[in-house]
Amino acid sequence: MKGQKIGYIRVSSYDQNLERQLENEDLDRVFSDKASGKDVERPQLQELIQFVRVGDTVIVHSTSTH
Repeated sequence: MKGQKIGYIRVSSYDQNLERQLENEDLDRVFSDKASGKDVERPQLQELIQFVRVGDTVIVHSTSTH
């Protein structure tokens, strides 16, 4: 069985564009959180961790310059 391609996006402010981060990826499902980098509460990340199965690919876009 082929796994799913799953995306995870986190933005730190409500005016940032979620869709732009993974717009060129063909994904089966996307999880996204709007939370600052200091905020450790990421409910959609926790849901992704519960959802993902062996064989799935998780794609995370990073905008960090560090």
